[in-house]
Amino acid sequence: MSLFRQPTVDLKYLFCQIDPYYNGMSNSLINAMQQSIKNIRNILIYIFVISLISFVYFIYAYSVYPATEERETFLTEMGEGFGKVGLAALLFIYFRTFLKLILGQGKIAQRLLPDYTPPIDSSSLNRLLIWMNRTHIYFGIAAISVILLHISMMGFSNYKHILFFPALLALVVWQGLFGLFLTWRYTPDELKKLAHLVHAQFVTGIAIGVFAFFGHMLIDD
Repeated sequence: MSLFRQPTVDLKYLFCQIDPYYNGMSNSLINAMQQSIKNIRNILIYIFVISLISFVYFIYAYSVYPATEERETFLTEMGEGFGKVGLAALLFIYFRTFLKLILGQGKIAQRLLPDYTPPIDSSSLNRLLIWMNRTHIYFGIAAISVILLHISMMGFSNYKHILFFPALLALVVWQGLFGLFLTWRYTPDELKKLAHLVHAQFVTGIAIGVFAFFGHMLIDD
C-alpha cells in the first residue's frame, strides 16, 4: 500500500456540512426522478401489454373471420371522410396533452414528471395551450360526433363481431359521456370529480389509438 495515496473526499458529506439542506434536497430530487422513471415505465409497460394483446387477437381474427366485402356507396364514401376528420380531431386533442407534458403543466405532467422544468420557455406555446384549453370542449364534441357518424355510415353491424370496434365504440362513448359530466353545470361535485379522473386518463387515448390501428388494419385492403 502506498503511503502517498491521496485521501478520498465524500463530496455529498462535504456539501452536507456546508449546507444542511443539501441532503434533503438531493434525496427529494432522487425520489422525484425515481417516481418519474416508475410512472413512465408503467406507461410503456401498458402500451406493450395492450399492443401485444391486440396483436394476438389481430392474428386470431385474421385467420378466423372471413374478409368482409366492402361496398362502395355514397354513405361509405362520406363515412371515410368523417373518419379522417375524426382522426385529425383526435390528434389535435392529444397534441394538447403532449404540449402539456412539454411545458410541465397539468396533472398528467405532475404524475409523470414531478419537479420537471421545461427545456423551453415559449410564450407562444403557452398562448397556444391556453387557446387549446379554451377550445378543448368544442373539439371534443366535434371529435365524438364525427367518429360516431363515421361508425354509423361505415356499417357498424358488418364489423361488430371484431372486438376492436365494439371496444372503440365503448371508449368513445365513455369519453364523451364523462366529458359531458365535466361541462354540465348541474353535475354534482362528486360526479364531476369522478368524471375528471376518468376523462383525463392518458391510457384511454392509448387504447383508442391501438384498437383503431389494428381494427382498420384488419378490414382495410
